[in-house]
Amino acid sequence: MRSLILVLTLNEIENIQTLLCRIATACPNTDMLVVDDDSPDGTAHRANQMAENNPRLRVMIRKESPGLGNAMRVGLQYAVDHQYDLVVNLDADLSHAPEDIPRLIHAATCSDTQADLVIGSRYIQGGRTSGWSWRRIVISRLVNLFATSVLRLPVADCSGGFRCYRVARLRELNFAGMVSQGYSIQEEILLRLHARGARMLEVPIVFSDRVRGASKLSAIESLKSVFRLVQFAVFRQSFQPQGAAK
Repeated sequence: MRSLILVLTLNEIENIQTLLCRIATACPNTDMLVVDDDSPDGTAHRANQMAENNPRLRVMIRKESPGLGNAMRVGLQYAVDHQYDLVVNLDADLSHAPEDIPRLIHAATCSDTQADLVIGSRYIQGGRTSGWSWRRIVISRLVNLFATSVLRLPVADCSGGFRCYRVARLRELNFAGMVSQGYSIQEEILLRLHARGARMLEVPIVFSDRVRGASKLSAIESLKSVFRLVQFAVFRQSFQPQGAAK
């Protein structure tokens, strides 16, 4: 199966080289795509330097419509357009261990599971977070509780960004019609896949807080995401495919 590792970046100059080297070591026969939001710190330049010596690495620089949600749509659409079978997305700050990528791919391709989406989960048995304050843990737990109970999503970690998608399922989605520009893209994709009957599986991971660089999740971005989740709850029916039973 052809797999693509997708990395979305914004000002990750301190992490990008280590991350890409670890991905290449863990998955030597897998393509990599860096989608950079025109980082002023030179992240894309560093990635392009590495791409000169690695034919499996490609770098895309976005100069318009910044935001995690917009970058995610570009990256996933690339996987669809280039006929990949699987696409794995993980954070660029080394919070997700690249060495766990083969576990997610195995879970997605195992004949016993045949999952359409595998999530590296912090919130199932065996998963955990490391280096977070108790406040951050509580906020994250509350957001995920809202998503599982009100949005009726069948997974414990709805906001996590370590995922392996079966591209055949992504082809069913209209990325241009998605509304999330920021972090709520994670829940929106889950909602749209769940409405189409996608099979979801979680595998435990250890999420380690970043050591280098600054987090992009500001208080304003957090509030925007919460507001968007409330909108999703109110208009949940709109995520159903056209012609689906009400």
